[in-house]
Amino acid sequence: MTDLLKRIESKQARIGIIGMGYVGLPLSLAFSKAGFTVTGFDIDPAKIDSLNKGKSYIKHIPTEIISESVSNKTFSATADFRGLRKMDAVIICVPTPLTPNREPDMQYIENSARHVRDNLRKGQLIILESTTYPGTTDEVMVPILEETGLKAGRDFYAGFSPEREDPGNKNFSTSTIPKIVSGITPESRMLAERLYAHIVKKVVPVSSCRAAESAKLLENIYRSVNIAMVNELKVLFDRMGIDIWEVIDAAATKPFGFQPFYPGPGLGGHCIPIDPFYLTWKARQYDTPTKFIELAGEINTSMPYYVVDRTMEALNEQGKPITGAKILILGISYKKDVDDKRESPALKLIELFQHKKAKVDYSDPYTPSIPEMRKYKFNMQSKPITAAGLKKYDCVVIATDHTSFDYEFIVKHSKLVIDTRNATKNIKNRAGIVKC
Repeated sequence: MTDLLKRIESKQARIGIIGMGYVGLPLSLAFSKAGFTVTGFDIDPAKIDSLNKGKSYIKHIPTEIISESVSNKTFSATADFRGLRKMDAVIICVPTPLTPNREPDMQYIENSARHVRDNLRKGQLIILESTTYPGTTDEVMVPILEETGLKAGRDFYAGFSPEREDPGNKNFSTSTIPKIVSGITPESRMLAERLYAHIVKKVVPVSSCRAAESAKLLENIYRSVNIAMVNELKVLFDRMGIDIWEVIDAAATKPFGFQPFYPGPGLGGHCIPIDPFYLTWKARQYDTPTKFIELAGEINTSMPYYVVDRTMEALNEQGKPITGAKILILGISYKKDVDDKRESPALKLIELFQHKKAKVDYSDPYTPSIPEMRKYKFNMQSKPITAAGLKKYDCVVIATDHTSFDYEFIVKHSKLVIDTRNATKNIKNRAGIVKC
């Protein structure tokens, strides 16, 4: 432990990060910028090739930052996991999706742990960052690592530190977001704390890995429940002829006791649509119902269906059936001004509209084409937004409110606009606009 601590404090420790996605890549660059030598590990050869050429494949991460780290020889990427043996600290940043039955899909954590196990040596620090249910570090990762005969807390150190990345957020970065850290032993927690202290302004140590895992879930369940509430109110207020957006803006003028949350066509991203179901699954092992959390998940999951139903109603009012209707989806990413498509409700909308026999296109400046994904296999390319092009569609659905979209132009040249994001709030001539 003393030797590893010295290497961490002197920045001589070699850092290996598994998973070069929206979490692992910015974390790698933060350690590289701090003066550590970092190796990124991933199973995708295209990502490895791009990174070693100094190129970015994530819109909000500039190529220049990667290129500088590669040029300075403080960062490199590989698909050869045998290199893990040379690392002093290994951080796992891999996806934690749901199975079709909405249960935790642990294959990526388990496979990563096996890669570490096959290359584990004494004195290493292994940290899991993937969002997961309480107990994963102790019950899943550590037992796999101990299959080597090495003992956690004695021969190697292990901990959990939940990621808190928010892609595209210009107000916060990896270094400015406080970092929760934990360990399976006090020594493991201390080593993790000292490691992250080099790249973040504030480290928040907690008593156990389970507490850290739970803190991450609480953050996202808090948001899921509040978004579900405004989504439910949106449906109610729509029937009552009340503008939910106006109501939220009015309530937000209260300087205490209220935080605004906004409705939408569904939840997206790698956290909020998934994390609550990790806890509800774990709760069943303790015979404890989580009705509140599950209800919020059901409401949020139902929102794409609500958007489709409202679109069908609006088309019917114009004498147009959904079958054969030409629909353009604006925005494929799950939030504005990023290229992150994980769990995006726009993808579910495409699936639902196609199931209704509509002819669906999309336009998104951040997504030229939709690659094959775990749940969706669309073969589609982004369509340019032109006056002539818009007039071909029976309906335009605003699923993601990218800043680059000219909503005045879109409304002017469209027959019908379904606005799920209040993106057209400043348009004076509201003929043909349906808020949803």
